[in-house]
Amino acid sequence: MFSKILIANRGEIACRVIKTCKRLGVKTVVVYSEADAGSLAVELADEAVFIGGSASADSYLVQDKIIAAVKQTGAQAVHPGFGFLSENAEFARRLEKEKIAFIGPNPVAIEAMGDKITSKKFAAEAGVSTVPGHMGLIEDAEEAVKISQSVGYPVMIKASAGGGGKGMRIAWNDEEAREGFRDSKAEAKGSFGDDRIFIEKFITEPRHIEIQVLGDKHGHCIHLNERECSIQRRNQKVVEEAPSPFIDAKTRAAMGKQSIALAKAVNYDSAGTVEFIVDKDKNFYFLEMNTRLQVEHPVTEMTTGIDLVEQMLLVAYGEKLAHQQNDIGIKGWAVETRIYAEDPYRNFLPSIGRLKRCQFPAEGKLGKGEVRIDTGVREGDEISMFYDPMIAKLITHGKTRSDAIDVHEMALDRLHIEGIQDNSPFLQAVIAQDRFKSGKLTTNYIPDEFPDGFSGVDPSKEQQILLAAVATFIHSTFVKRANQISDQMDTERGLRNEWVVMIDRKPYPVKIAFSEGEAEISFKGKKTPVSLSTAWKPGMGIMDGTIENAPFAVRIEDTTEGYVLRHRGVKAKVLVLSPKTAELYAKLPEKEAPDMSKLILSPMPGLVVSIAVEVGQAVKAGEAVCVVEAMKMQNIIRAEADGTVAAVNAEAGDSVAADAVLVEFE
Repeated sequence: MFSKILIANRGEIACRVIKTCKRLGVKTVVVYSEADAGSLAVELADEAVFIGGSASADSYLVQDKIIAAVKQTGAQAVHPGFGFLSENAEFARRLEKEKIAFIGPNPVAIEAMGDKITSKKFAAEAGVSTVPGHMGLIEDAEEAVKISQSVGYPVMIKASAGGGGKGMRIAWNDEEAREGFRDSKAEAKGSFGDDRIFIEKFITEPRHIEIQVLGDKHGHCIHLNERECSIQRRNQKVVEEAPSPFIDAKTRAAMGKQSIALAKAVNYDSAGTVEFIVDKDKNFYFLEMNTRLQVEHPVTEMTTGIDLVEQMLLVAYGEKLAHQQNDIGIKGWAVETRIYAEDPYRNFLPSIGRLKRCQFPAEGKLGKGEVRIDTGVREGDEISMFYDPMIAKLITHGKTRSDAIDVHEMALDRLHIEGIQDNSPFLQAVIAQDRFKSGKLTTNYIPDEFPDGFSGVDPSKEQQILLAAVATFIHSTFVKRANQISDQMDTERGLRNEWVVMIDRKPYPVKIAFSEGEAEISFKGKKTPVSLSTAWKPGMGIMDGTIENAPFAVRIEDTTEGYVLRHRGVKAKVLVLSPKTAELYAKLPEKEAPDMSKLILSPMPGLVVSIAVEVGQAVKAGEAVCVVEAMKMQNIIRAEADGTVAAVNAEAGDSVAADAVLVEFE
């Protein structure tokens, strides 16, 4: 085994590789940019080398700096993680020339499979089922429209060098094909330095299912079953699981056989993933091959017991695979969600800032399963606009799919992040849905279930009782503490057991028999009181306990007026009032939201890529006004109504804050 390796990456994946290396006794070196100087990866690694500015083009993508760091530290090999240089054949060749081992596949395999256009042709020649489409280079938007018409709408427009949902658009008509080509080309150029585009048929009601493969340098190759990755937003995976609730043994074997055939055709010698689109009749079509470790690799590890990072290290060192295909079974079920720094209530726009509080559920046993957290951040860290918005990956495992999902819900309840917005309320809503639990998934799941975006989930009757009970317990605790302050004139006045809990202005009259850690709460119209037990104290952001002997966890946020409580996708503003105050409160008119219809605001901090309008120009509703880039994604901002431009307050190249006024209308 290598004695020292360099990790040419950052964040969660750098920490993940370090974890395995520590177990194996392999020393690690990480490179870091200016933005990552105080990162968790830098803290965990044995050595760290500064390589440049915050932008990846000035640091993590500069091959000369990576190679210089290898030589400086005496590392024997480079693990590229995912993204950045992980699928760059030129980088792998340079390392080979410098006699530095690349912990990934050989350059020929990277070149053949890493390029989507070449890989489609290669797969077809290898007998792998492929999606109809145009694999040749496309020069301009008008040619893209003609090709799309020929293939037949809907079509998927893709960056040849793409990945992670970057440079991808679905087009249902000529105008969307024209606009999608331009946007994909620009995004691909900015993300990968390669703006080649191809077009293929978009299959309706598709499922995204991928096969994990492992190959060595001795001609051996196996597959480690499939992963279902159909829950996606903007072509970016959100929920992954292994195995798939849709695939049967026969289809699994057929997909695995084709995946191995494709891998062997390029002498594949590392961990890799062959991705397929699968239709409702279990017909499957080759999508692409990712010649690197996947973000969702933990669900495969949890269901096979195989550490994929360890296998990559062993293969790169020249060892033979320790497993045969017959050794690979399926042990239980695993589910993974990606915790992103984005605001689900504002169309998932990036949320940048400091993690004032960042508490993950404890790893290990929970309920009928176990929890794993893969992350590259900790409390106090800054979420930067320069990189992917992932905060962490939450992985749960159970004997059955139902167990894994139940544990996942419990784990998400115990996640507490403050300082930025995160997408956990949305993840909770998805995981809790009957459709998700039934396994009826497609890549259209999110547009189907949330056509108007995510605005939260209405609480069920059980959740209303839970939230009211929690709020009463919290408020009674504060009142009890306040009455312990000495020298008060009338300490008995505030001690009451009757309250009215207002949940989003809906009243719930309650009575509470309160004691330390225990409470009996009576609801009007409910015959028996609700028993609640918890070890919660003021200042704790999560109340963890039991209600009616069932476990629960509710996230608590103090506000200037009342509390905001979160539970499984529900976000409720809660007040606890005396009956008289509640009576008066009900008479208060609701505050009207200010009219912002004549302003175009930047939805997040970012960089203005382009401004498409000028003063005096008439603009129609839905027309693109500007493009703002953040966290490697370009966001088109459109006019919400017809109007004439009165002022343009930004220009291309400007850095803007969230809610900055970009354009004003008359």
